[in-house]
Amino acid sequence: MSTTEPLLSSKKEGNNNNYNKRVSIDDALSSYAGEFGRWQLRHFVLVSAAWALEALHTMVIIFADREPAMVCSSPSGGCGEDRCAGAAAGWEWADGAASSTVAEWGLVCGERYKVGLAQAVFFAGCMIGAGVFGHLSDSFLGRKGSLQVVCILNATFGLLTALSPNYWAYASLRLLTGFSTGSVGVLAFVLATEPIGPNRRGAAGMSTFYFFSGGIAALAGLAALFPRSWRALYVVTSLPSLAFVVAVAPFVSESPRWYLVRRRADDALRVVRAIAAANGRSVPDDITLKIDDEDEDEGKKGGSGDDESAAARSSTPSGGSIVDVFRSRTTRVRLVLSVLINLLASVVYYGLSLNVVNLKTNLYVTVVVNSLAEMPAYLLTALLLDRFGRKPLAIGTMLLSGMFCTAGSLIAGAGVMRVVRMACGVVGIFGMAATYNLLFIYTAELFPTVVRNAALGCTAQAAQMGAIVAPLVVVLGERVPFAVFGASGIVGGMLVFYLPETMNKPLYDTMAGLEEGEKRTLLE
Repeated sequence: MSTTEPLLSSKKEGNNNNYNKRVSIDDALSSYAGEFGRWQLRHFVLVSAAWALEALHTMVIIFADREPAMVCSSPSGGCGEDRCAGAAAGWEWADGAASSTVAEWGLVCGERYKVGLAQAVFFAGCMIGAGVFGHLSDSFLGRKGSLQVVCILNATFGLLTALSPNYWAYASLRLLTGFSTGSVGVLAFVLATEPIGPNRRGAAGMSTFYFFSGGIAALAGLAALFPRSWRALYVVTSLPSLAFVVAVAPFVSESPRWYLVRRRADDALRVVRAIAAANGRSVPDDITLKIDDEDEDEGKKGGSGDDESAAARSSTPSGGSIVDVFRSRTTRVRLVLSVLINLLASVVYYGLSLNVVNLKTNLYVTVVVNSLAEMPAYLLTALLLDRFGRKPLAIGTMLLSGMFCTAGSLIAGAGVMRVVRMACGVVGIFGMAATYNLLFIYTAELFPTVVRNAALGCTAQAAQMGAIVAPLVVVLGERVPFAVFGASGIVGGMLVFYLPETMNKPLYDTMAGLEEGEKRTLLE
């Protein structure tokens, strides 16, 4: 049974349904407004810019918590061998004590675990926030409202982090920053792709990660400008979030799909007409919007039961929760598989990323190169997405990553073989970057609008758990991490076999619409 009532497009149309053509949003976009025209392009770019904000808040720890070089400050040139003794042995930080949290609070040697703890705390906050704001965006706050709230919060917490008087205050504020940052990407993804037609949605969704990679590259540039002050770095990486709320958000529209499931059909139709006008097209006056199961429910109404049916539907909540996902066997199985797959993909992606930074090269250049190296994977999956489908690509990229990581675990890290093992890692991160990008569009298409953000919030939480686990795997040595990453990639690829293909399938609005669609698929 649907968790969302069927919608009448407006009260004034209630007596004229026989003269109005009722279509879904996908049909309205495909037939009248345009699937990806000028309006969608502008909206997509503006909303997807929020991905860069998530990159700034997430990856700033690479530079703020780095361990700077130490120099001998003894006039005689003789310093003690124990660098852990710091100034007592004649050693000092090359860029000054304010260059990073490690230098300011002495997070070295026996205190080094605190750097990893701050990172784990941040991702724990991301995990909590993804679920909270995923639910709020599906309910009364909406996609746009939730995105504005989290941007204000992570800007505020980021600026407060720059004022941290000690490590524990810093770690606490990183937790709060993570709470407001973990859902930025998910919110931006859903808001950017929901107004796009079904035949263009996949390629557009796959393009969102370019903004994340671009944000990482921009972060490296900002960090290079403030190498001697981690506090200044937190300020300049937090201000863009406020700029987004003030300068970008006013030009962003709420999702018409969210309007529809919230019983605001007039607003949904207004957005669709605005899309059509900007695209140089028009929506006929006799068009009204419906959600997936509306025709089915109307067919079941009859005689004196009409009023009772309408009353029952009017009492049905228009925003779903994760509880509704578990009530349906179809979405329950999909969610469990999606959570496991996202968890494994995150372990591999973040784990291999941490291994790459051990190249002992210039930190700023390395981060830029790593962010740019992932872009070919995004391009390849975008080009192949609508040709081979979501499922085959997800299986292929995860298995590719898993097999090369497994091969890397069998290679000794000595001499030229060290280069071969590094090449295995590069191919592994190439494959998993493609998977990570693909999973956003694939997972979004597995669930109906009414619970989509709640489900994506859960998978985002699983990904954050993987991000927490990844550093713990990396410290296991040289070959064991590759073995763990290899096994994770292969197991994840096998789990994808149990998910359905979503290419060219409708983007359902309600649970009942999804269930009915699955029944029709089985009968065909």
